[in-house]
Amino acid sequence: MTDTDTAQGRIRLGMIGGGNDAFIGGVHRIAARLDDRYELVAGALSSTPEKSQASGKALGLPRIYDDFNQMAEAEAQREDGIEAVAIVTPNHFHAAAAFPFLKQGVHVICDKPLTATMDEAVALEKAVAESDALFVLTHNYTGYPMVRQARSMVESGELGNLRVIQVEYPQDWLTSPLENEGLKQAEWRTDPARSGAGGSVGDIGTHAHNLACFVSGLRVDRLAADLQCFGEGRQLDDNAHVLLRFEGGARGGARGMLWCSQVSPGNENALKLRVYGEKGGLEWSQEDPNYLWFTPHGEAKRLLTRSGPGANDHAAAVSRIPPGHPEGYLEGFANVYSEAADAIRAVQAGSSRSDAMGLLPGIEQGMAGMAFIQACVNSSRDDAAWVAL
Repeated sequence: MTDTDTAQGRIRLGMIGGGNDAFIGGVHRIAARLDDRYELVAGALSSTPEKSQASGKALGLPRIYDDFNQMAEAEAQREDGIEAVAIVTPNHFHAAAAFPFLKQGVHVICDKPLTATMDEAVALEKAVAESDALFVLTHNYTGYPMVRQARSMVESGELGNLRVIQVEYPQDWLTSPLENEGLKQAEWRTDPARSGAGGSVGDIGTHAHNLACFVSGLRVDRLAADLQCFGEGRQLDDNAHVLLRFEGGARGGARGMLWCSQVSPGNENALKLRVYGEKGGLEWSQEDPNYLWFTPHGEAKRLLTRSGPGANDHAAAVSRIPPGHPEGYLEGFANVYSEAADAIRAVQAGSSRSDAMGLLPGIEQGMAGMAFIQACVNSSRDDAAWVAL
């Protein structure tokens, strides 16, 4: 804990969604507690009062609510009400759940993508601008130590001007029609009403897009996308190939490709990023996250390891344990939560929201992700035409 946390105690956290059978709810709860910065004290954990009460009792929550509107109003009236809320519902509830808490000045930590529709995203962006509260989007891969190192190396010019950015995120879990076999996670992720306009591009493509932009420091300017629905009867894409042009003009900007898929057998969670500039390149894989390959042009390929020789201060700042001890998904998530805790305490102490956010993904990155999804859908409908973001 920081000195500020010691004086003020753990941040009082609420949760919307994330009941007993929700994978991501458990991930957020672990991440919030890993560095002992939060205490979960309230929740509306399901879309039905009965399930919400059952899940809350199973978690031992002091205060359990039937719905998020009731929770926002009640917590605002308490001296010991929540200071922050984690929203871990399916996409179509993100905006509706965030609105009442932002109105009450409660800081929001929301799962990605931002919302199910662009109209909801625009409304949420307005609500964030009108609130005094922080809005944090949990693009957890930005919290990995060697991703932070890669970003700092690009920023410091070690790769020179960037030329090529390749990112891929293949999975295989939707190769068979699990949505027809009663798997809740598959049901809502393949349902346009709950997931939004994008399938794989919304679920994991947004992670790939965010990672490429985070490390490179560049914004995607235009794209051409070819989206497929290989699963019989599916309405949303389960595979996508996307050509990317980054900011910088027709000749000056970096070029890239993004592939995301949930129907590629043999791939569990194979997020991988390659960045190449005039001086050298970087390669990072989420399934081997403690390693970063650095390839200076004309020199031997170098392996940089988390907390090992060559790791810099940016990686060390979000590392917990000695070299050789694996850190990964939960720790990366926890880094986002811990930096959100720092930001919340900083705002409470008088800092501006922009200064407090630092490298945390927020509403700007959320809107960029929504623009990416919409551009992919529009491009694919027009036979992979180039679309501006």
